Amino acid sequence: MNRIFLVTIALVLGTSAAFAQPRPIETAPKERAAFPAAPASFEAKYEGGMFGYTEKEAGTLMFDDANNRLVFQGKDRKEKFQIPYKSVLVIYPQSKSVTPTAGTVVSHLPLPGAGLAGLIKEKRRFLVLHFNDPDVEAAQGVLNFKLENKELLDSVLQALATKARLTQRGEAYYRPRSTRREL
Repeated sequence: MNRIFLVTIALVLGTSAAFAQPRPIETAPKERAAFPAAPASFEAKYEGGMFGYTEKEAGTLMFDDANNRLVFQGKDRKEKFQIPYKSVLVIYPQSKSVTPTAGTVVSHLPLPGAGLAGLIKEKRRFLVLHFNDPDVEAAQGVLNFKLENKELLDSVLQALATKARLTQRGEAYYRPRSTRREL
C-alpha cells in the first residue's frame, strides 16, 4: 500500500515538473483582429490626465491625419488639446462595471424588492492613453476618455495604434524602446 502511494506521488511530482519548464517568450507579433474602420471624429468624454485641464468634459476626439495628431474638442467645438501620434507611448482599453445612479437611489427605497435594483450594472468603457507631453520637457501624462461602446473603442484603438506605429501586446499597444535594456 505504501509503495503504491509513493509511486503515485512520484508520478504526480514528475509530471508537474515537466509542465513547469520555462517557455520561450513569443517575439513574433500577433495579427491584429479586424475591426470596422474608426470614424474620423467621434463623441468622447474627457475624464482627466492632461496638464491644465482638470474638469471632465464631453466633446469630440478627432484623428487629424494631415498634422499627425489626435485632437480633443470641447462641446463648444474649440480645440482643447492635441497629442501628436509620435508622442503616444501606450494605449489600452479599460472597462468598469458600475451601478447607475438610478439603481443606487431605487435600492435605498424602503420597498420590498427595491434592493435588487442595486444589482443592475452597466459597463463603462475607457480609452487610456499614456503620452510624452510635447509642450513640457520630460513630462508624461495619462489621458482617459470614456467612449460609447466596445466596438467603437476597439476600432479607435486599432486605428490609433496604426497611425502612431505602435506594437501590440495583448489588448494594449505600446511604442517599443529604441534599444532594449538587459535586466
